[in-house]
Amino acid sequence: MIYDVIVVGSGIAGLMSAIEAKKNGAKVAIVTKNNPLKSNSFMASGGINAVLNTNQADIFSHVQDTIKGSKGLSDTKTVEYMCENARRIIYKLKSYGVEFDSENDDTLMQRPFGGGSIKRTCFVGDKTGSAIISALLKEARHLGIEFLTNNFALRIITHQNQVSALAVLRKSDSNVVLYPTKAIILAGGGYAGIYKGHTTNSPDCTGDTIALALKAGLRVVDMEFVQFHPTGFEKSGYLVSEAARGEGGYLVNSDGERFVDELATRDVVAVEIYKQIKNKQRVFIDLRHLSSEQIEQRLPSLYKSAHIQAGIDIKTELLPIKPVAHYTMGGIESNMVDTSIVGLFVCGENSANLIHGANRLGGNSLLEGAVFGELAGVKASMMAKKTDLLPIDYNQVIPDIRMIDRLFEGESSKNFNALRTSLGNVMFDKVGIIRNYQSLYEALDYVKYLSTQAGQLFVIDKSKSNNVEVTAILELRNALIVAESVILSAIKREESRGSHQREDFKDSDKKFNKHISIRLIDGKLLKEEYKINSLFYNLLEKLRNLIINK
Repeated sequence: MIYDVIVVGSGIAGLMSAIEAKKNGAKVAIVTKNNPLKSNSFMASGGINAVLNTNQADIFSHVQDTIKGSKGLSDTKTVEYMCENARRIIYKLKSYGVEFDSENDDTLMQRPFGGGSIKRTCFVGDKTGSAIISALLKEARHLGIEFLTNNFALRIITHQNQVSALAVLRKSDSNVVLYPTKAIILAGGGYAGIYKGHTTNSPDCTGDTIALALKAGLRVVDMEFVQFHPTGFEKSGYLVSEAARGEGGYLVNSDGERFVDELATRDVVAVEIYKQIKNKQRVFIDLRHLSSEQIEQRLPSLYKSAHIQAGIDIKTELLPIKPVAHYTMGGIESNMVDTSIVGLFVCGENSANLIHGANRLGGNSLLEGAVFGELAGVKASMMAKKTDLLPIDYNQVIPDIRMIDRLFEGESSKNFNALRTSLGNVMFDKVGIIRNYQSLYEALDYVKYLSTQAGQLFVIDKSKSNNVEVTAILELRNALIVAESVILSAIKREESRGSHQREDFKDSDKKFNKHISIRLIDGKLLKEEYKINSLFYNLLEKLRNLIINK
């Protein structure tokens, strides 16, 4: 099949971009490697930020809070665009059927979130993400957007630095398939899943689209900034939404002492909890002072999950928690949604559009995905209207075909699940909430060792029909590429800033008021420092306009 626009990913950014492109007349398909409901957006609980009035001072406060939270590494123009469009996006989501919690007069309710100077977080109980995704999926299907499920994106095919096709692994028969297209939108989410066993993310959140971009010659930026959510279940890592603290929950240690401002930014809260745990204290979230009605109406999912997973009644008992890898600020280099490949756009968590910098504010991730997903859809559909399909160089996909064939040819003594678990453990232990020179180099050596082991993996089941081992091996290889880029960036940033905390460089340093980028050259990761080159993007925009208007 041929499509005007192909979207990779079905979270809030991917669905918003697909809907917008379709409404603008494009033939659109969404590629997902699993069920479309299986996204981090669906799991996002607490809410989505927006100033709902037109008061410029309040909008400016949202801009300022976001920039302050980024620790000097956000782009003001991009942040302003997000905050100024937030109100309109909320009401667009409402028109799609998202039933935000409201007062009796239909005024949308808002709760406080960490790092926010005023209440500006809209919500649907503590299941905001699932409510939004359900509504967007319904809208996408109503519009006739096609879902190409169980397809693993392998390579972006280009002609003279412009998109011409997407190569995927069709999981049903393990064949490599090409989809000709005029534009591709990467919206595949983040990479916190590389911290397997220590994350709120699904294990398959391995940064596949980020690895895809690296293989296409793009740079990735700010990979060292991995946000650890302060509150996951102590045993399972299941997310305790920031809504729990937004509704007034306390954080207490084994002695019953509150030790941190619960609504400080996530980097601050996570570090303070980590210190308590290192000092042999357990940490709990205390909701016992909230009314039963408030817990049942505002935190229903947490109330049920605590019962089922931990056997705890949060109305009367403390809930043990720990920090877990949750969100990744790094991603594919972009100027809002544009990349250096014509016809390739990025949005959502896999994009480094310089909104979050070194630390994301709670409630800004769903907003960023919605705002820039919409923009990516508009730009991709404009590109599709004015451009023709380009020639496809099949030589570009031959390495992928050979690679998949090789997975079925050999015999393996390695266990990919054990390798993934080992990767998760070393990333948490050595590249976790607090890092240092020694731990980072130990992690780098171990990841390189795991990469050699992953290169010796073959499938045990030789059936090509829905072979889950093939996908697992590909995910592991992508996770290792992404993990190495995180470590290299963390080594290079010799300071502590936001979510990146170095024991050996405890203060922030003005000379690091810049971004660290990674690119793949001859199969090896190369690290280098850079500042966004606006002149380059201005020239790129002129090139796009020439193509669109020719």
